[in-house]
Amino acid sequence: MILRFIILASILFFVEIYAFQAFRTLLRSKWFLWAYVVISLLLYVYIFYTIFNFDRKVGQTKNSLFALGLLLTVYLPKIVLATIMFGEDVFRLLSGVTNYFIEYDNRESFFPSRRRFVSQVALGLAAIPFLSLIYGVTKGKYNYKVIKQNLFFPDLPDAFDGFTITHISDIHSGSFDNAEKINYAVDLINEQQSDILLFTGDIVNAKAEEMHPWIETFNRLTKPAFGKYSILGNHDYGAYLDWNSEEEKAKNFEEIKDLHRQIDFKLLLNEHVKIKKDNQEIALVGVENWGKHFGSMGDINKAADGLTKEDFKVVMSHDPSHWEEIVKHHEKHFHLTLSGHTHGMQFGIEIPGYFKWSLAQYMYKQWAGCYEHLGKYVYVNRGFGFHAYPGRVGIMPEITVIRLKKGQNIA
Repeated sequence: MILRFIILASILFFVEIYAFQAFRTLLRSKWFLWAYVVISLLLYVYIFYTIFNFDRKVGQTKNSLFALGLLLTVYLPKIVLATIMFGEDVFRLLSGVTNYFIEYDNRESFFPSRRRFVSQVALGLAAIPFLSLIYGVTKGKYNYKVIKQNLFFPDLPDAFDGFTITHISDIHSGSFDNAEKINYAVDLINEQQSDILLFTGDIVNAKAEEMHPWIETFNRLTKPAFGKYSILGNHDYGAYLDWNSEEEKAKNFEEIKDLHRQIDFKLLLNEHVKIKKDNQEIALVGVENWGKHFGSMGDINKAADGLTKEDFKVVMSHDPSHWEEIVKHHEKHFHLTLSGHTHGMQFGIEIPGYFKWSLAQYMYKQWAGCYEHLGKYVYVNRGFGFHAYPGRVGIMPEITVIRLKKGQNIA
């Protein structure tokens, strides 16, 4: 831990030195330069003091969220600056070598002087992530989007043609800091008036008490005609904290499971229920967390015990790697899987229908939106809340509305 901290601190100190070159080239006032140095030093010390003193018995706090947000907001733009300034130094070095050994230039300095234009371009490019991250922290994290998706299945029971599912995931109540925005999001969910409401895990960051201030708010979620169902996510097991005892951890886990009851959701723990309509039915299969990278409690075989290949099935599984590794290859043919977990890294670029990019795609094959394999679908919700970085840039918080349709997908 200490070694990683030292390596990170050293890298960012190198970044600071190079970022300073851009300001020194453009600013003539020594007062401005000294002010920049002092502010940068104070931020550097504050950020690393907060990170280094992170208490794994307490977990994420408003202070640690702020420090991480500050880390990204300050240093991502400076990394852009440093990269360009370092590139200029490589060019200056090559130019100096060329002039010295080939052109026999008798200039006094081996290195050509820095060009103001390069520093101006560097600052202009650095402003893009800086302003984006500021927006993400102040506005983006609560910029809820309702995304609607029609999915076609030839073997969907006739009674469920047009059946609507509102899907939310990754509440992360411990990160909330604006009751007005959360109430707005709850109203937005209610406005969808879907047939069923499904929540695919991570109700908290780690501790049950994080949800306590928000229970009344989430009790405002209208119960649809076919109910409200939920599952657990990786954060709901308390695995990311250091507990005083296994008994304390177990007690917290029981309290987290009870939170679902308190907001009137039926928690499915490796089990399924039948959703019946007009003498026909579909199966809702809820598994505990199964994660390729974060440990696995989920058991799809246990959850689907008694179901056949012909039964129409909707699976709730928090981590989409479960679909990639297990569910899509399963002999029982699970028609639709609903997941979350990735948050789309809360940072990326999306142009609906044209382009979608995030660092999340280098960890997960399915990371945001709808994916299909031989007539089986997984939909990955981008998340309702936020975690670690207290903002969202490009990948907005999502409320999904899926309409099941009878027939072939003609798209």
